[in-house]
Amino acid sequence: MDDNRLAISDVINAAPLSALQIRVLLLCCIMVVLDGFDAAVIGYIAPTLTKAWHLSPQQLAPVFAAGLFGMFAGATGFGILADRYGRKIILILSLMIVATGTLATILTDSVMEMTALRFITGIGMGAILPNSITLASEYSPARSKILLVTLSYSGFTLGLAAGGWIAGIILPIFQWHGLLLVGGLAPLILIPIAIVWLPESLCFMAGRDRYRKKLNHIVSKITGKKNEAVYYINNETVQVSSPVAALFHIDTIRVTLVLWCAFFAFMFVFYLLTSWLPLILSKSGYPVAEMTHIAAMLPLGGVLGGIVMATLLDRLLSLHVLTVASVIAAITLTLTGAQLAHPQALLAAIFVLGFTLTGTMNNLSVLASTFYPTHARATGVSWALSAGRAGSICGSLSGGLLFSQAQSLSDVFIWLACPVAVACLALALAGNRKG
Repeated sequence: MDDNRLAISDVINAAPLSALQIRVLLLCCIMVVLDGFDAAVIGYIAPTLTKAWHLSPQQLAPVFAAGLFGMFAGATGFGILADRYGRKIILILSLMIVATGTLATILTDSVMEMTALRFITGIGMGAILPNSITLASEYSPARSKILLVTLSYSGFTLGLAAGGWIAGIILPIFQWHGLLLVGGLAPLILIPIAIVWLPESLCFMAGRDRYRKKLNHIVSKITGKKNEAVYYINNETVQVSSPVAALFHIDTIRVTLVLWCAFFAFMFVFYLLTSWLPLILSKSGYPVAEMTHIAAMLPLGGVLGGIVMATLLDRLLSLHVLTVASVIAAITLTLTGAQLAHPQALLAAIFVLGFTLTGTMNNLSVLASTFYPTHARATGVSWALSAGRAGSICGSLSGGLLFSQAQSLSDVFIWLACPVAVACLALALAGNRKG
């Protein structure tokens, strides 16, 4: 037995942020950017694809749905595998799946083939985001953990936005095949970089004898001190045999249920807005250029809101920050519909909605990585995101029903405030949780 034991979290928290930690955060951000791009790519190629294959938009619906279902499956299943075999190997495997699936999609000539490949690709995409968040969290010191991980997570929104810019350049020249080629080659190039430069999670390696030498080497790079005699351990109190059981332990079950409820509600609204906001703006008489500009405020506000809220969360250590933001989002939703005829007011309303709604959603993903012990962390983040994926599927598919039930376009926004209000109540119940 080693008497010279140190908790790995204490070492990370005491040391200044090192070049190795910055490298991990940057690589996680890049992977999330590519994940966001590949998640959005099918939407950008849809108009070109419908013309090339002589399809109606409704005939492409299975392709969209398959990607979402694949992401749900990937987030649910690969979280457990990451807690058992490590974050790095799952991230590399996920990149391989995304690269292979996206490149193979170029060769398809039917909706059925594309639907099957999109499901497979979605499995890889669904695993990248939660495991990147988990790894970034485990390399971040507690004093700035939420802010650092939020900066990495913001890559997903940036990937969504970059997809539109890249599509505008590539689609007119190379059609839909060219955009898929970019989406497949990018993760393929990143695989060898991740193999060489991305280390395994410190928390995952701590306490495992087979990783002792490698862990000591990585810690020496972070602290600048070599001490081969130290045995690094995890100092966590929640220890159960199964990662899934840890989610429902007496110390974690409340936050698990709160996260699932909030994730479902926020991603339901976010994906419904992402899918249907351009149509709402078009029906309200906005030209394409102005419509795109207004719709872009949703992700842009989310990036800025996520960073501001992350800074507050690191300082205040309370979920009340997100509760207040959720209340503002619900109020903004009820007011947004009345601004459809007023471009500047609508632009401001969508920005505030992005700042509060999307910003809160981004921070929920990060917070999930701080609530669970190491042996269940990837599962906790993945399953919370799976609840969100279920919400995104319901949101994307229920837009038509919502439009048919609403008396006017402005009523759509009032209806959308309802699930956000439910999320507010859920967050309020857990708002006194510190740390």
